Formats: sequence, structure tokens, C-alpha cells
Amino acid sequence: MKTLEEKFETLLTEEVKPGVVLVTLNRPDRYNAMTNTMFIELERLAWGLETEDECRVVILTGAGKAFCSGYDLADADELPHLGALGMLDQQERAARALTAIRSLRVPVIAAVNGAAAGGGLALALAADIRLAGTSAKFNAAFVRIGLSAGDLGTSWLLTRLIGPAKTSEICFTGRVVESAEAADLGLVNSVSTDDVVADALALAEQIVANSPGGVQLSKRALQANLEVGSYAAAIELENRGQALLTRSPDMAEALTAFKEKRTPVFRGR
Repeated sequence: MKTLEEKFETLLTEEVKPGVVLVTLNRPDRYNAMTNTMFIELERLAWGLETEDECRVVILTGAGKAFCSGYDLADADELPHLGALGMLDQQERAARALTAIRSLRVPVIAAVNGAAAGGGLALALAADIRLAGTSAKFNAAFVRIGLSAGDLGTSWLLTRLIGPAKTSEICFTGRVVESAEAADLGLVNSVSTDDVVADALALAEQIVANSPGGVQLSKRALQANLEVGSYAAAIELENRGQALLTRSPDMAEALTAFKEKRTPVFRGR
């Protein structure tokens, strides 16, 4: 993939298995804290991967002991002095990065290997699936630094994952949610007892075995139907997706493979 040949200051990228891209936040000395450079690079990477038909799944993780500790407070001194429009520009830069990751047409798995705090929590929430290592912990730390949990999609995504009451408690207190509780709440899909990235890779391989179009339109339907206001609208969107996919050679291949009792070979066309 040509996109993976690009050099990034804050990210490491690698195709670890055919179709599976591992993206590692690479500021371990700062617990992978976010900077404007990281926001720009995440958005640029997402744009590039959107053009790569070979890309089937993206795994996000962090270098060292943390997943992502949120916005780098070493860069935060200037924020109160930016002015309203300057701060809006800053906020939108960060939001574009996370929106780009969430909007990738392929599934995104967050392999949360350590702390995911503030913007790091928001980044994990932007993934379609979250797996946690035993040392993973989650913290909506915004109120502890004088900010709101209405940041980078957290208030919208976390509420839909674990419900309004628990979201309110976690956001109003700023308390830490350890990995076991995160699994109980439904914040993460599971807790890995060994290697969370290896578990994410195993899950990614299961996804890659399926038809690319089917997976991508499943993601589109799941995300879009979080936002529609009625059952009828959801059905309408689903009908269009199924109608499109029956025009794909991959469906015919799947039916032929079933009859011939073999594994289908999907082309993603």
C-alpha cells in the first residue's frame, strides 16, 4: 500500500497481515499524548487508506505503556489565549482527525494496551470495536482540567455504548474505569489476558475472510442507523445496501463456493 510508505512523526504504520494495517501512536515518552501534528497525520493517514482497496481492517494501538493519554498538556498553556475563533480552529482540527478515523469505510479495532484518557478515550470510542489489555484503563478526564466531556464525540458515542446514567457518572466524576469494569459496561468487547494486539489481529483475520463489500456496507448501515430517527428509515438504508451487494460478483462467488463446498475467493468488486 502506497500510503504506508509515507513517513509520519507520530505514527508507525505496517501491513501486518494481508489487508490488515496496524497503526501505532508513537510518542511513548509522552504516553502517546496528542499534538496538532498527530491530528494532522491521523487525518492524512485516513484519507490515504480510503484510497487503498487492499486495506480491509485497521488496528489502532499505542507504543509503550499507554494507548493515548489525551491532548499533550505541555502544549495546553496556549489554549486559554487563542481566542474564540482560534480555539474553534484548534478543536475542529482535532475533531477532523477523529472523524476521519471513525469514517474509514473499513472496520477499525482499537487495541487498548494502557491508559486511554480524555482525547485518548475519544479515539478509542471512534473505533468500531475495542479490545482491552489487562492494564487498560479509561478516563473521561475533561472535567479535571476545566473542560467538558462534550469533546471529540465522547458525549455522543459513550452514551450510546453504555447508557446515559453511567456516562454521566463517569464524565461528572472523571474517575478511572479499569479494564474489567469496562468489559462489564460494554465499553470494550473483551479483555485480553495476554497480548491485546495479537487478539485484535486474530479478530481482524476473521473479518478479512468475509466479503469486502459486505463488511463495508455493514459498517455504513450500523453507523448511519445510529443517527436515523425511525425503523422505516433504517429499513430503507438496509434495502439499498442489499440491492447494491447482490450486483457484486462476490455474492455469486459465495453462492457458488457454498454449492461446491469450498472457501469463497472474494474480489471486493
